[in-house]
Amino acid sequence: MNLSADDIMQQLRQRQFAPIYFLQGEEPYYIDLITNTLEQSVLPEHERGFNQVVLYGKDTDVATILGQARRFPMMSERSVVIVKEAQGVADLESEKAWPFLEAYLKNPLASTVLVFGYKNKTLDSRKKLGKLLAEKAVVLTSKKIYDNQVPAWLTSYVRSRQQQITGQAVAMLAEYIGPDLGRLTNEVDKLLLNLKPGQPIDEDLVQRLVGISKEYNIFELQRALVQRDVLKANRILLYFEANPKANPLIPNLTLLFGFFTKLLVLHQHANPSDADYKKLGIMNSFAQKDYQLAQRNYSAERTRDIIHLIRRADLQSKGIESGSMTEGEILRELVFLILHPVPLSAVA
Repeated sequence: MNLSADDIMQQLRQRQFAPIYFLQGEEPYYIDLITNTLEQSVLPEHERGFNQVVLYGKDTDVATILGQARRFPMMSERSVVIVKEAQGVADLESEKAWPFLEAYLKNPLASTVLVFGYKNKTLDSRKKLGKLLAEKAVVLTSKKIYDNQVPAWLTSYVRSRQQQITGQAVAMLAEYIGPDLGRLTNEVDKLLLNLKPGQPIDEDLVQRLVGISKEYNIFELQRALVQRDVLKANRILLYFEANPKANPLIPNLTLLFGFFTKLLVLHQHANPSDADYKKLGIMNSFAQKDYQLAQRNYSAERTRDIIHLIRRADLQSKGIESGSMTEGEILRELVFLILHPVPLSAVA
């Protein structure tokens, strides 16, 4: 049966274990979360040496996996067989192996918990193996979340840890890290370890512990562009050029592209509502004020031009029509062209 990650985790907390789990999809976070939970919770530690086996896809095959799954536990109620990186099992999708898989799926050993972690892809649900898994196993299909879903997901994750996070901190983490759930949770967990009792995760804590300089970061550069503050923008650019390893060009271009792309969408509304902002993942009043100011300072036509300029800078970063320009020079030219409107026809 197909279940959500929340449903599976709820069952595991209640110690309800299925004979077979097939965890697949493009988002590895939930696959790892459920796999690690099963690895740590099905058996007590003193029983794992004899009754828990971890296999890796590229080093095993279907016959070995099923052979381990058919072993009875030693002095234990259960045994656990975990296949990590199962997408690397050479014959898993071979039709020659399907009869053996089918036989086990139809009659699994009740004392075995068999787990497949099949990352970054999914089995074809129209084929026999996919249909049989959906019928006989617990199947998770883990999908990547969209950028506009990150703030809500992040807020929910922090609350699940019985902690609070400010809207500005959510915006910074969402923009800086994006929909990489593994990295997001790692950074949040690091922040939680440094909280004082009753203290929420706030902007200062994020700047201090996530490696974002308080005054010289892409968010402050973005704010300088929104405010059309030439002096502040140039001051930040000088810092970026002096610290290139801490301020790589591509992530900065990605963040600026995301901001101006959302701004272009908002230009479709004369007075965007809270619902319009929410659809774009702009969840807090601080960020909304930046977009409102940007709408006043950059027309829809100008915003389209800026998006074109960011794409041009991205090509330059890949060595296309950039000559000998450094990353710092590419960003400096981009910022100049944003703050000093020049017709696109005049841009080489």
